[in-house]
Amino acid sequence: MTTKSIGEPIARVEDARLVTGQGRYSDDLMPGALEMAVLRSPHAHARIVDIDLEPVLDLPGVHAVYTYEDLTGPMAEPLPLLIPHPTLTHGRTQYALAKDEVNYVGEAIAVVVADDRYIAEDAVGRITVQYDFLPPVVGITNARAAERLVHDDVPGNVAARMEQGFGDAAAAIAKAPHTLVLDIEVERSAATPMEGRGTVARWDRDLGRMSVWSSTQTSTGVRAAIASKLGLDLGQVDLVTPDVGGGFGVKIVHPWPEELLVPFAARALGRPVKFIEDRREHFISSAHERGQQQHIEVGFDDDGRVLGVDFQFWHDHGAYTPYGLIVPIITSTQFLGPYKIPNYHVVFESLYTNTVIVTPYRGAGRPQAVYAMERMLDAIAAHLGLDRTLVRERNFIQPDEFPYAHGEMSFQDGRPLIYDSGNYPELMQKAKDLVGWEDFERFRDEARAEGRKVGIGIACYVEGTGVGPYEGGHVTIETSGKVKVSTGLTTQGQGHQTAFAQIVADELGARFEDIEVVTGDTRRSPYSVGTFASRAAVMSGSAIALAARKAKEKALRLAAQALEVDESDLEISDGVVSVKGAPGTAIDLGTLAVLSNPLRYAFDEASKAATQFVVGDPGKPPVAEGEEPGL
Repeated sequence: MTTKSIGEPIARVEDARLVTGQGRYSDDLMPGALEMAVLRSPHAHARIVDIDLEPVLDLPGVHAVYTYEDLTGPMAEPLPLLIPHPTLTHGRTQYALAKDEVNYVGEAIAVVVADDRYIAEDAVGRITVQYDFLPPVVGITNARAAERLVHDDVPGNVAARMEQGFGDAAAAIAKAPHTLVLDIEVERSAATPMEGRGTVARWDRDLGRMSVWSSTQTSTGVRAAIASKLGLDLGQVDLVTPDVGGGFGVKIVHPWPEELLVPFAARALGRPVKFIEDRREHFISSAHERGQQQHIEVGFDDDGRVLGVDFQFWHDHGAYTPYGLIVPIITSTQFLGPYKIPNYHVVFESLYTNTVIVTPYRGAGRPQAVYAMERMLDAIAAHLGLDRTLVRERNFIQPDEFPYAHGEMSFQDGRPLIYDSGNYPELMQKAKDLVGWEDFERFRDEARAEGRKVGIGIACYVEGTGVGPYEGGHVTIETSGKVKVSTGLTTQGQGHQTAFAQIVADELGARFEDIEVVTGDTRRSPYSVGTFASRAAVMSGSAIALAARKAKEKALRLAAQALEVDESDLEISDGVVSVKGAPGTAIDLGTLAVLSNPLRYAFDEASKAATQFVVGDPGKPPVAEGEEPGL
């Protein structure tokens, strides 16, 4: 295979294993582990008066039952508010197990650890909880009315109010030849990946080390949370992300209560413990998305050019705010899309309701924004009797206007809202050509004559991707010539093992089939941010490219000594360093890996060579002063 891989039709290396049932998901790990089941609240809002565990304590096969009363130290404190924000004035997070009160159907109250899930589920069914029912707040309308409160100490159910903008939207709308007002609503949705959440943990008492496997999008985040809550040093916790059957954002939240309770129980019992979420649990206790009420006032001219927009919306974030304001901030900023809006004002309130939390999921606030903007542009087109694409084209940012800054707006990461490049008119024309936009009326008439109804719609958006602050990449050339690549972010089916191997093959000159990629294993990459916002190729891919270039530079320096030529005369192809124009004068990467690591002892034939300083000056090791051994 050629070492030029990017852009070539290369079969994904992970697919054969996954499609033949050889994948290793959380539930495939640690056979024989004790299993955990969770008692979840059947009520949206209630005080917990009493929990009767007596019927469970002597049940054969039950090893432990935990409620909030069994939690101490950091475990007894609320879960972290992962992303604080100055406007999030009343942020609230839940406890690993409910303390005093439950605030949504599905909130964890108690857990049972038993020989298997069947016994654990039976035991959960025997626990009796006495509740003092409280009036629930469900839906944005009720949250805004604030006749009832989700949290007694949060006035008006408002966790945050945020306002941004540029220009003078109110004045522009007032002076505009035409104005429209739209009130629209976006419903809630559930994430529902094929695989629910899952966590497995094993405590090694002799080594004082916790090994955890979790179906997560942020291995290092879960690792840090476990260490913090269990009072362990970060170096005592290993977090490995196995194969993951979809994430879509719901698995970026961390830690979920079970990600703490499973290692907590594993350490207490001295046995491996597993929790695998079932479909009903996922639907009622994992994160939701979307729900918003939106109010838009827009002013525009006779040609459909937008002169000013006032956008107000109310965001339902559920009972808690562990992921801060990421979703509504994205809605408020990505509403602008590919359009040049001269005057813009946006304000939102993020509201508590007695429902499961709302966190980033598959677009993370952008679908709501696009829905609002594109409905608005369709309304303008209908009002003026113009083609819908024409109104969009007249409002596009033009190719010669990049980089383009949307006033003083700040994106969800706090950075200025600046677009670096784009050609939106060309994109629109391509879309129209592909779908036959200009010929649609004839197509519709033909369909009507056949008794069929067809419609057509079009929408444009800009997505904020590749967000920071960083990712890492590590590339190692082994003495066998194999190349080991690792990065901390996780994989849920995106083809990272293939894409990252392609990058290394091109950058390093190694054979594609000699490259192995590992993701989401803190033993290999202890620092990472996570997999979300289409950032893997941008962040980890770039880091891996840089690491591969450094490894290549070192290999060329060493090869130049060994072959007694100048570095500029060398090239690497198919894992072999050779002199340009003289392919017979060559040395392979595996041999260079041996030479790059001078040893004292010989363990095999490769290491035997490494005990001899046979490159360049025999009095000096091949590794330059101040340089690490190895490639």
